[in-house]
Amino acid sequence: MQLEMQNKKKPVGKNTQSFLRISEIKNDVVVMDDGTLRAIIAVSSTNFDLKSQDEQNSIIFSFQRFLNSLEFPIQILMQSRKMEIGGYLEKLKHLAEKQTNELLRVQTVEYTEFISRLIENASIMNKNFYVIVPLGESIFPATPGFMSSFFGHGKEKQVTERIENFEKAKEKLDNRVVSVTANLSSVGVRGQRLKTEEIIQLYYNSYNFDAGPLIDPGQLKDIKVA
Repeated sequence: MQLEMQNKKKPVGKNTQSFLRISEIKNDVVVMDDGTLRAIIAVSSTNFDLKSQDEQNSIIFSFQRFLNSLEFPIQILMQSRKMEIGGYLEKLKHLAEKQTNELLRVQTVEYTEFISRLIENASIMNKNFYVIVPLGESIFPATPGFMSSFFGHGKEKQVTERIENFEKAKEKLDNRVVSVTANLSSVGVRGQRLKTEEIIQLYYNSYNFDAGPLIDPGQLKDIKVA
């Protein structure tokens, strides 16, 4: 009896999803639990330290103009993960084994060993940057009145109104994303809006640190800004 009482008092742990303020993710948009929307842009980086003084000043002034041009708040997110290059090293080993030129084979082996030692002795991080664009208008309809609920029309009306509100709000959010992406190009960086599957993966990776990178930063060089 005592053991049964102890089991009843034992608290039940909550899963990670219960702490996320997300209602759903659809059509490349995050719907928060309060009905507001979010869009996420993956942004390329630039090596500021390698720029000349004039180039650095130009980037700073361009970024200042970008911030001053905003009529809504944004969030800048940076994720740092330890770089995983095991697959890259395996590829180099296979290339060395297939190499017929002895000099190139030796150089490939030495390069592979150098990279392996470098990773062991230094913590090399891979950094990903994102800009979160919000829309503060809630798409959730008002609670139906008593008579509407009584006759069964309230829920159907709410669903229809929610769909209409979402489409209108998404159009406003899309315009904000286009504006932010275009203005980022003036700073010298390029952006790519995350699709629904990529947003889900980003949230998953944020709570699972052993997961791989979301987007290869090299892909961003081919993005064309409208």
